[in-house]
Amino acid sequence: MEILQENAEVMLTNNLTSINLLGFSNLQSFTIPFFSLLVIIYCGTIIGNLLIMSLYLVSRNLQSPMYFFITQLSLCDILVITDIVPILLHTALYGGSTMTLTGCIIQFSVFVTSESTECLLLSVMSYDRYLAICNPLRYNSIMNQKFCVFSVNMIWLVGFIVMLMYAISLFSLHFCGRHVIDHFYCDLEPILQLSCSDTSILYIEVFIIGVFNVFCPFIIIVFSYLYIVITILKIPSNTGRHKAFSTCSSHLIVVSMLYGTLIIVYMFPPRGQSLILSKILSLMYTVVTPLLNPIIYTLRNKDFKEAFHRLKLVSFGRKKNDL
Repeated sequence: MEILQENAEVMLTNNLTSINLLGFSNLQSFTIPFFSLLVIIYCGTIIGNLLIMSLYLVSRNLQSPMYFFITQLSLCDILVITDIVPILLHTALYGGSTMTLTGCIIQFSVFVTSESTECLLLSVMSYDRYLAICNPLRYNSIMNQKFCVFSVNMIWLVGFIVMLMYAISLFSLHFCGRHVIDHFYCDLEPILQLSCSDTSILYIEVFIIGVFNVFCPFIIIVFSYLYIVITILKIPSNTGRHKAFSTCSSHLIVVSMLYGTLIIVYMFPPRGQSLILSKILSLMYTVVTPLLNPIIYTLRNKDFKEAFHRLKLVSFGRKKNDL
């Protein structure tokens, strides 16, 4: 009897060879505008983040720890939006998309790697701003090249380990539920709903990883900026306060959007929440945030503007000499 039951589970698992993503099935009348907007966002995100990385490599004025971390942030944004948007475009255009179970888990794994890495990167960037404003005399001795490279390598390693833990747990499950996911990408909760295995342990794992990888970095950021605000308020001149606030405002915008949506969706997911609300929140950290990063860090940053202007002058000079 036990052998028959195991064979039945294997057959059910093998039957789940493909998964249908429904995406935004209620936007049929806005298919072309929504598809066009996604294409613009995707192209703008890729170009903007590649521009940030290129400017960092060619400009000496950007060779600082903060801009080094920004390039890593751009790499995370390119990774997550390339993982999500191409399939979302297909889903938006054709009203759905089909993926294999393995492809679905791989998509979620890439997403986990990029988002885990980005959360940790933002906490290190807040520490960088804390040292620069609250303890500038020790900034160069702590934020040296060795520390920056080591911290980034460790952050990517942690992101890979978190991804590996999720992937092993998901591949160990039996899947026998519906073949349909009412979402625009393979998120954790929709994948687990397809499983006929006991997922209670995995939910505990999700919570523990979330505390370590999302909540703890968020606490570090909160305390860092609390000390930054206290320090800024002690600056006597209004000009100095304004300059200090402006250097941190861009970071705070990204942090608020990313951590706010991630904590709502993963740390405290309301049972039975609206599917539309869940999809909108997911769009914030998978599509909108990767677009905002290059806009915030370039259009609102004087150093990047100067580096881009010099790059244009150099390119124009080369074209003129060729003529």
